Amino acid sequence: MTLRRARTEELSDRARAELRALFEEAWRDEGFPDEDWDHAIGGWHFLLELEGSVRSHVSVVERVLEVAGRPLRTGYVEAVATREADRRRGFATALIRAATAFIDEHHELGALGTGLFDFYERLGWERWRGPLSVRTEAGPVRTPEEDGFVMFRRTPATPSDLDPGAPLSCEWRPGDVW
Repeated sequence: MTLRRARTEELSDRARAELRALFEEAWRDEGFPDEDWDHAIGGWHFLLELEGSVRSHVSVVERVLEVAGRPLRTGYVEAVATREADRRRGFATALIRAATAFIDEHHELGALGTGLFDFYERLGWERWRGPLSVRTEAGPVRTPEEDGFVMFRRTPATPSDLDPGAPLSCEWRPGDVW
């Protein structure tokens, strides 16, 4: 078993195809549209490989989230996926720990969107309690359907006065903004 980190541009065509197949398998019921693929690339990939193939994946992309209008350089977790046959073996936990260490070292905040609160809470993540919105050219637009589904992680660079009950916003992007 090998855990490695690579930037998107360092991934071979074979590795990219393997990742796309992994994501399709992981989200078979919901689907994995091209917008989600676009969200997963462009940053760092944490890969767990076994017998020459990728079995689990986490990516961290840089985003700017604003807390009450204050911009924070954020390591945003995307595309957490493990092959169905390899689930419950600690692969995702190992990758999230590696991604979290990376976020702690390079960002002011960590964030992700999920419904798997218990999994992330045991790894040091917290739920954002404040209202969420997306920044658009026309101004901020509330995303109340996402309230309660964003988690964050404090890093050594997180401002000491961070208020998880304050409004939180992300930049607009195609597909799922959070």
